[in-house]
Amino acid sequence: MIIIDAELLSASRPNRPLFRDVSITISDGDRVGVVGINGCGKSTLLRMLARELEPETGEVRWGRGARVGFLLQQPVLPAGTVRDAVGGEWQGEAMLDRLGMAALLDARTDELSGGQAKRVALARLLVGEYEALILDEPTNHLDLDAIRFLEDWLAVYRGGLVLVTHDRHVLDKVTTKVLEIDRGTAYLHVPEGWHAGSGYAAYLAGRAEREERAEVAEAVRKNLAAKELAWLRRGAPARTAKPKARIATATALVQGKAQAAARSGDLTLSMGSQRLGSKGIEVRRVSFAWPDGTPVLHRVSAEFEPGDRVGVVGANGAGKSTLLDLIADRLQPTEGTVERGATVKIGYYDQLGREIDLAQRVREAVAGDKGEPSVADVVLMKKFWFDGDAQFAPIGTLSGGERRRLQLLLTLVQQPNVLLLDEPTNDLDLDTLRALEDFLDDWPGIVVTVSHDRSFLDRVTDELLSLDGQGGAAWVRGGVAAWLAQRNAAPATSRTATSRPASTQAVASASRPKPTAGNRSPSTVRRQLGQAERDLATVAKRRDAVAADLAEAIDHRELGALGERLAAVQVAVDHAEEAWLALADEAEALGLEL
Repeated sequence: MIIIDAELLSASRPNRPLFRDVSITISDGDRVGVVGINGCGKSTLLRMLARELEPETGEVRWGRGARVGFLLQQPVLPAGTVRDAVGGEWQGEAMLDRLGMAALLDARTDELSGGQAKRVALARLLVGEYEALILDEPTNHLDLDAIRFLEDWLAVYRGGLVLVTHDRHVLDKVTTKVLEIDRGTAYLHVPEGWHAGSGYAAYLAGRAEREERAEVAEAVRKNLAAKELAWLRRGAPARTAKPKARIATATALVQGKAQAAARSGDLTLSMGSQRLGSKGIEVRRVSFAWPDGTPVLHRVSAEFEPGDRVGVVGANGAGKSTLLDLIADRLQPTEGTVERGATVKIGYYDQLGREIDLAQRVREAVAGDKGEPSVADVVLMKKFWFDGDAQFAPIGTLSGGERRRLQLLLTLVQQPNVLLLDEPTNDLDLDTLRALEDFLDDWPGIVVTVSHDRSFLDRVTDELLSLDGQGGAAWVRGGVAAWLAQRNAAPATSRTATSRPASTQAVASASRPKPTAGNRSPSTVRRQLGQAERDLATVAKRRDAVAADLAEAIDHRELGALGERLAAVQVAVDHAEEAWLALADEAEALGLEL
């Protein structure tokens, strides 16, 4: 059954188009992800499909009697309590509990933070009866447990689904199609062949194929243009006899050019960083409680040394952002100390954008106290994809993703050597997100990030610091999958334990062994051991894939080639195992828990 039928939709902003002639049909069981760069019109398209915004051209039709639920990026809740907002029944309360809002059932909706309001609005939708759901960034402000629950819920939802999300794991698991908006044109990617079932895989394959075709077409055009230019340049007597139609065609080829890129150049995040000495940041038996006495953290200790890549995980309300605020000196501990090395310079990329004035223009924010941007500032804005009119736009008119990209620019321009990233993936498009990950790969300083994005955490971090929600903290190796597995395997009481095992204390406390001439720091060993585990898993997976191909091969030449590849990969596996064993022995000698 067709639920939503959109035909030839168009939209624009002042001085620039967003998209044109977008058509899509949503039927029962369709799960469509919408992707594209920040500011391309994804949220605008969703508002049109929800019939909350009239398209400039085209039409949106709903099936007879169709009920469509819409989650805005910044939803507005009805007045009253949270319990009332979700219907006042047990189903709504249960959904709020799954989304981490059980403690605020009786809170008034006008007292909620933006993230809390988003979760209440999502719970309100999920307990409703709709033939289709339209969700704009539904995973923002959800913790990892809630995101996993939402994935599972959407996977069995029988109606139509349209969602905008930056979460690649959600896109891969939930979507069966992906609608990509690229330079005003929409491309629908439908899985087939090896990536059947995954809309995200279809999108990646389709985009790569389209870019390859464009490169081939441009190469052919240049080759033809060179030949036609030589033909045009022949002597004047010959030109008089040349057909006008061919002259016009040749001129068009010579003057033609490839389609302009969606953005000029690559996102350049590298701006250098100030030198970081041997001492980073030490958190020593820190406790924190709010003025009303509500405890958040209890005697948490941790060290962050040069080169550390730490992800902070835990349920909503466990104190993740509070820990970052304490490290950044935005909050003061009620007990304990936070010591920062003499050379530490912190750059804080927070999720609220507290230091951004929405009334300012982009160029004014970048210029800062100078008043007018310098030539270097203008170049910098262009490197962050703020070209032309975008530099003069009031920050309040930017899309959520564009605003976050500006915030990232303002953070990095300070040349920090410690980066605190609080939900850095919120609202960023996939291209910006990949550029940020690539940048952090080689960045020499300390990175401490709070994130609910599993792909980002697995790519960027070497270890996780888990906050249990009762004030305690523990180190976790093995990535997000290991942390989630621990939470699944542990009884409920252990998830809220206030004490930490002695082995964990040895890793996290400020009194752990210090590096000497022949002894690397526990932090370095932990980080290298985590990387060794990932390297081993990667080459083992590659070996298994080659072995599977070898088992299915028939041709003797193919068998020979695969046999050689398998032998080479096995050597890499052996080396990876040896490296892991050596690091494991070193970790055990330091008293680290394996």
